Amino acid sequence: MILKLVDVSKKYRQGELEVPALSHVNFEMEEGEYTAVMGPSGSGKSTLMNLIGCLDQATEGEIYLDGRLVSRCSDDEMAEIRLNKIGFIFQSFQLLPYESALENVALPLTYAGVPRNERLRRAEEMLGKVGLSDRTGFLPNQLSGGQKQRVAIARAMINHPKILLADEPTGALDSASGVQIMELFRELNGEGVTILMITHDAAIAQHAEKIAMIRDGVLTGPERAQETEARK
Repeated sequence: MILKLVDVSKKYRQGELEVPALSHVNFEMEEGEYTAVMGPSGSGKSTLMNLIGCLDQATEGEIYLDGRLVSRCSDDEMAEIRLNKIGFIFQSFQLLPYESALENVALPLTYAGVPRNERLRRAEEMLGKVGLSDRTGFLPNQLSGGQKQRVAIARAMINHPKILLADEPTGALDSASGVQIMELFRELNGEGVTILMITHDAAIAQHAEKIAMIRDGVLTGPERAQETEARK
């Protein structure tokens, strides 16, 4: 079991009020699975991603990542988990604007203390894996949206994380680029990479093997993507 949530809830305080964002979520993923969590804006998707990604802590319940109880970790422990266990992919790419594609991909290895020659070698290898061997020296503003997301995926993969967390990975892309990114996800998953994708787009969710639905902080599923499509 690579990921397990047990009766997880999250509440935020707004003045004297407690606002529920997630309610008693139970969820599991095995290593190598590819699951999408789909729901509308305000459904709790981003809160769920933040908790799984060790960017925030649950109000109640337990979260296990790669067998470790991460929902009770200190800030320093969560930072170590984010660096070594989780690869993040964002809608807005989150690339450093004045660094090349190569330097952006190598960035996590800098934090991990890997020597410069080794981290650049590994970054170049990873850019080749996502089809950007000829773009290593390009700045983000010289790349298309799809190419920026490929750089972001290469950066997320550079530390060989236990799980990729993708938050609306096609949200800033045109439809053709979005399909290409989904094809790349399928290739990575075929190589054994565990992927959890957050999306509001039913067509994008169908690229995953399984789909879970979230609404008003309540998660249902997951079930096979074909079963979700068949009920429409």
